[in-house]
Amino acid sequence: MHSKIKIYLADDHQLLLDGLVAVLGNSPEFEIVGTAMNGEDLIQKATASNADILVMDINMPVRDGIEVLKEFAALPQPFRIIVLSSYDEIKLIREVMKLGASSYLTKQCAGENIIEAVEAVQRGEEYFCKTVREKIFNSFAGNNPKINSSGPNYNLPLTEREIEILKLLSLEYSGKQISEFLFISFHTVESHRKNLLKKINVKSTVGLVKYAIKHQLINP
Repeated sequence: MHSKIKIYLADDHQLLLDGLVAVLGNSPEFEIVGTAMNGEDLIQKATASNADILVMDINMPVRDGIEVLKEFAALPQPFRIIVLSSYDEIKLIREVMKLGASSYLTKQCAGENIIEAVEAVQRGEEYFCKTVREKIFNSFAGNNPKINSSGPNYNLPLTEREIEILKLLSLEYSGKQISEFLFISFHTVESHRKNLLKKINVKSTVGLVKYAIKHQLINP
C-alpha cells in the first residue's frame, strides 16, 4: 500500500483553509499534517511537519509568502511548493517560480485544480491552472503575429499544453527557450515534443510545422 501524500497548508483566511482541508482531507491519498495562518508560523512549523507538499498563500501577515519562499530557497527544500494567490500578474508568477515553487494556482481555480496540482507536483512536474498558463504563454509568445489565437476549433486530439508547445516548436523556439519561459523543465518540453510526433504521426519538426499551419494554429 502506498503511503499517503503529506500536505501542509498555509493561508490567512480560515474559510479557505477549511475548504482546502475539506477537499484534500477527503481523499484517501492525502494527509493534512498541519496548517498555518501567517508566514512566521509557517517557517517554524512546516519543516518539522515532514510534509511532502506545501500549499501556501502569498499574502500572509507577519511574513509574506515571498519572504517565506526566500527563506526556504536558502535551505535544502524538504517539500515541493504550490502557491495559491488572488493575483495572476506575470511578474509575481515569475518571481515565485524562480524562488522554487513548483505550481501556481489562482484562488478562483484552487477548488477545481488543487487535487490535480498536488498529484502533478508530487510526481515532480510543474503545474499551472488554465488562467495562469495562458498568462505565461501570452507573455512569451502571445504578441507573435504568426500565432493564430482565434483560429477554428478542429477538436484536435491534443491537450491544451501540447497545443502551446506545438505552436512554439513550430515557430522555431528552442527547447531551452520554451522551458525557461514556460517554467517547465527541458525534459518536459522534450517529452511533449516526442508525444506530439507520435500523436500527429510525423517524423520531424517540419511535420509539426505543416500540421500547425494546416490546422491554423500558426500563420504561414
